[in-house]
Amino acid sequence: MSQDSCITRHFEHYRTLSKNDETLLASLEQSPSKVRADQILWQEGDSAREFCTLSRGWAYSFRHMEDGSRQILEIYLPGDIIGLREFAFKERLAGVAMLEDGVVCHFPHRRLLNVFRESLTLSAIFFAISSHQQALLTERLVNLARRSARQRLAHLIYEMYVRLERTRARDGNSIRLPLSQQHLGDALGLSSVHVSRTLTTFREEGLILRARQRIELPDPAALAREAEFADAYLNDGIAHFFTTERDS
Repeated sequence: MSQDSCITRHFEHYRTLSKNDETLLASLEQSPSKVRADQILWQEGDSAREFCTLSRGWAYSFRHMEDGSRQILEIYLPGDIIGLREFAFKERLAGVAMLEDGVVCHFPHRRLLNVFRESLTLSAIFFAISSHQQALLTERLVNLARRSARQRLAHLIYEMYVRLERTRARDGNSIRLPLSQQHLGDALGLSSVHVSRTLTTFREEGLILRARQRIELPDPAALAREAEFADAYLNDGIAHFFTTERDS
């Protein structure tokens, strides 16, 4: 079952699941749906009735501003859960769109009650995932408010580098980054021209080499120093919660 379920694969990052836990997760998951690049999964203000998990492809959440600009809030990688923070809300707080072709798996909010009643492990993992997403947003706020343009771009790219390592989607010091210069600018509060110039400077300094959607970091530690990167917000884990207790 774990090989067929994108939700189960994501949850097993946090803890090995029992057969009962896998069955509970399978009860949440509906048939996977193919989606296209640039497809809007939902808009801000839509009814919030379900989550979805990315089985394949990248996506992002966004808000449209009054001046017509767009702020990208979060970048989702394969296996991530989208819409979890909206569990307590009636309406979507942000829109979500696909960066590329992919597959999403849907499961409704209301079915979570069964999970909370029947599995301490899955309840803890849902809470851990929500906490992890909040930590990513907090770091994004610091990045936007307190770092230079160079540091913002270096930080975001190095963050993707670390996150992709966790899902074994990194090829040595090279990663696939399906974000255009416009996407990077919308995530970092920069113009696409500024992003282009900064990437050119990084290339000249030997920090980042980019060819289409491939990014290579010749010296990852140097880029981390440029970004003043501290990875505490990515080092989540809940295994220590279960060292003395097992699921009831």
